[in-house]
Amino acid sequence: MANTIPCMKLNTGHSMPALGLGTWNYRLPGIYDAVKTAIDVGYRHIDTAWVYESEADVGKAVKEKISEGVVSREDVFITTKLGNYFHDPDEVAVGLRESLDDLKTSYVDLYLMHWPVSLKKAARGVLADDTDYIDTWRAMEKLVDAGKARAIGISNFNMAQVERLLQTDGLKYKPANLQIEMNPYITNTELMQFCLEQGISVTSYSPLTKGVADYQGEGTFNILEDDVVTKVARQHSRTPAQVVLRWTLQRGCAVMVKSCSESRIRENFQICDFSLTNEEMAAITNLNINQRLVKRDNMKSFPWYPF
Repeated sequence: MANTIPCMKLNTGHSMPALGLGTWNYRLPGIYDAVKTAIDVGYRHIDTAWVYESEADVGKAVKEKISEGVVSREDVFITTKLGNYFHDPDEVAVGLRESLDDLKTSYVDLYLMHWPVSLKKAARGVLADDTDYIDTWRAMEKLVDAGKARAIGISNFNMAQVERLLQTDGLKYKPANLQIEMNPYITNTELMQFCLEQGISVTSYSPLTKGVADYQGEGTFNILEDDVVTKVARQHSRTPAQVVLRWTLQRGCAVMVKSCSESRIRENFQICDFSLTNEEMAAITNLNINQRLVKRDNMKSFPWYPF
């Protein structure tokens, strides 16, 4: 079986590589080198966001690989996300313009509303804003018409919020993608299946549960040390990370995985030359304990908080 990364057909007609390099956490050095390495390895999907503050490194790395003749701009699928401070309809285009400037490109392939929650900047922390994400979406639709985004989608929305968006009259575009936290400890099966039935592709972030036993001061379970996953990994002579990433692909979802390690970037790419049995898929799916790591508790009291 060849290790060819599949592409997912979006409801816009565009194709999206189902495996991508995530670039969250700008505090870690090495994003620029990681993107260059990933492109050399064969990754053709890079995921970033305005709030990550990694867009400039992504843009510099992609531009360098284009200048070297390794890829063309059309070869690289770039996803970025609207910052929560740009939800006002008059600010949406401003938010994307800042991202495009840092990414050194005239368009992005997929532009996601990072959260349904709108924020205002404050001297200390953030303040709630009551901008309705439906109004933000209408402004994002104009970015497609202007050729600045080839497709638009959403991230961190719950089921009711997705349904409300789909049921709103007068909208021009259906979301092309929903990006959510998804791994064997939070399978999000109901939401995933609903979106796929509606023609909305689904992307997993944090597919490896951060790979830690403690996250932001809270004890967590590490999927890479789970007995079920490690047993399946041994049976296939693979790493636990490869098994979890393969599990995600076989569910019909795309997956963004972050690493600045060259060896792990290469390892994570080798997930299409083996497959899991139905029994293995079910055993891993049954690990679900709804362990959500990305909660943004500081927004819990704000309008449209999804969790």
